[in-house]
Amino acid sequence: MHRLSPGDLALVLVSAFLHAVWSVAIKQSGDPLCFNLLQTWLAVAGLAAVAPWIAWHAIPLEVWGLLALTGPAHGLYLYWMSRAFEHGDLSLVYPIARSTPAFLPLVAVPLFGESLHPIGVLGIAVVVGGIWLVHVGPASREKRRERFAGAATRFAYLTLLATVVYSLVDKAAMAAFAASAWPTPLPRSLAYSLLLYLAHGVFFTPLVLRSRGMAALRDVVRMDLARATAAALISVVGYALILSALETSLVSYVVTVRQSSVLFAVVLGALWLRERPGRPRVLGAAVTVLGVAMIAWFS
Repeated sequence: MHRLSPGDLALVLVSAFLHAVWSVAIKQSGDPLCFNLLQTWLAVAGLAAVAPWIAWHAIPLEVWGLLALTGPAHGLYLYWMSRAFEHGDLSLVYPIARSTPAFLPLVAVPLFGESLHPIGVLGIAVVVGGIWLVHVGPASREKRRERFAGAATRFAYLTLLATVVYSLVDKAAMAAFAASAWPTPLPRSLAYSLLLYLAHGVFFTPLVLRSRGMAALRDVVRMDLARATAAALISVVGYALILSALETSLVSYVVTVRQSSVLFAVVLGALWLRERPGRPRVLGAAVTVLGVAMIAWFS
């Protein structure tokens, strides 16, 4: 049976916290679509600095093909997530979009031959249950109907779909990297990150410009450049940690533990966005932590 190593567990938990901070920054921006476009190209510019130290000849041919799939998936993820944040609260959108563990093992097990410990499977179920407790929270029947049928919810489910797709593709890419020689001390994850941000930036840019236009993008550059720069740095570091874990760990467990970001999002939403989580959301956050512990210690 496989389990997350303590090192990979630490990487994923730090990445989960960074992802929650990154999401709060997007939610606080005046225009999530343009904000995400700006931070995408800032990330590309930053990562380009390491390009001379990348062993381009050592990148497996398979990785180039997978980039053609993950670029659009990441681009659609950013587009649909931005639209979801435009229509709904962080505490509504985030738990749905992070429900990936409910669906990922259905594909990862046959695709990668992953073998999940029964308690690991139970841990995945517990994490998903905790996420949904956070999502439901206290509300009237009419309010709950609005949550499950509104535009924010629809875009959140599309975000979830894109997350499942790119998680599987990126796992395949990092497995290909890990199986080949890498003749440079620069981490494979940074090399792949540069290619990844470039690929999804090319796909994401026309979607945003068609929806918002250059004038809106210039406004965001003027008002939110510093925050977008910080968000770009957080995004690069956070996903590089996930890519490093994906080199050797099961994608089903890595993605599930990363959903502990829902707990961080509840806390940050209360502190930064002045949201007031009720008892079901607090309970859901605690259940999520329990599920992560089950995966970490018993899988």
